[in-house]
Amino acid sequence: MMSSAYWNEIMERLDEKVTRTISQMGDKCPHFAGEDGKFDDIGSDWWTTGFWPGMLWIMHDMTGKEHYKNAAWRWDEELEQWFIKPTEEMHHDVGFQFLSTAVIKHMITGDKDAFRRGIEAANFLAARYNPAGRFIRAWNGERYGWAIIDCMLNISLLFWASKATGDPRYKHIAIAHAETTMEHGIREDGSTKHILSFDAETGTYIENFGGQGLSAESSWSRGTAWGLYGFINAYRNTGDARFLNTAKRIAHYFIAASPEDYVPYSDFRFESLEGRYRDSSAAAIAASGLLEIAEVVPAGEKGLYAGAAERILRSLTENYATWDYPDHEALLLHGSSSVSAEAEGSLIYGDYYYIEAIAKLNGWKHRIY
Repeated sequence: MMSSAYWNEIMERLDEKVTRTISQMGDKCPHFAGEDGKFDDIGSDWWTTGFWPGMLWIMHDMTGKEHYKNAAWRWDEELEQWFIKPTEEMHHDVGFQFLSTAVIKHMITGDKDAFRRGIEAANFLAARYNPAGRFIRAWNGERYGWAIIDCMLNISLLFWASKATGDPRYKHIAIAHAETTMEHGIREDGSTKHILSFDAETGTYIENFGGQGLSAESSWSRGTAWGLYGFINAYRNTGDARFLNTAKRIAHYFIAASPEDYVPYSDFRFESLEGRYRDSSAAAIAASGLLEIAEVVPAGEKGLYAGAAERILRSLTENYATWDYPDHEALLLHGSSSVSAEAEGSLIYGDYYYIEAIAKLNGWKHRIY
């Protein structure tokens, strides 16, 4: 395992890099950066909206520097408008959007409007719960019976809301969704399914779809990372050993299936790797989740999970980061949004979870997941 001095140095490099990126980014709402290193400017209702301000809040929390807080401050207010405007893009991903804006803003500053917005988002998410199938509906449109593995981290918003208000109903919904995902979405070997389909009227499980992975029976690497992190977070919020054991099973699969440099391809079950893309975002998400597992397991097990997390993060730092490209707006290269993506590039959520994991190695305690 690397020394604390190494990770402290990386945090200092991130301080320099993200400070520069603030001026490069301007008012953009970033999602994907291609070969030119410039992030796109996607609508603020898009599911990844919260990750850039989330990076800024973590950097403010770690450094105390006001320019990060000033750049992050407006984002939860920007997002709130979409609760009253017509859009198909507000759905179960309000967890990703508001945990890293309103919730962390309230944790750090005590801002009352941020608290209100966080609860508003939790109410919105709780309203998507289908009691017949005990799952949270994923997207909009006519897909009333679809739930996806990504939502295992969105339910963190509900766990937070229960703690913040004292109302256990949010937590009960989150637990029910986690139990349903555990039953139908996690295979015996620890691999995960992406999309689960239920009869929305009766709640009966029907089938699963490949979604962003190779096929229905493949193993999308970022979905595996969502599951790993989501279940360890469910354990941290409930103390239910079933969730811890599920997180460990997924972690063992992720570690065993990853290539020599610890950064997976976009799917773990490609028959041939020729022409296939890596996904640095899956690696960053998994590393942050592995650090959470390391915190709660017995002393004799900690090295397995913490060591795997540090190996992933060191590989990302030394082989995938943009330190040598000062004009590049992203932190990590070689992210892949899905198996069917036509190009690989940089993904804002990969950058967020990389910063989050590095911050944890430097003692960060303001957990939002």
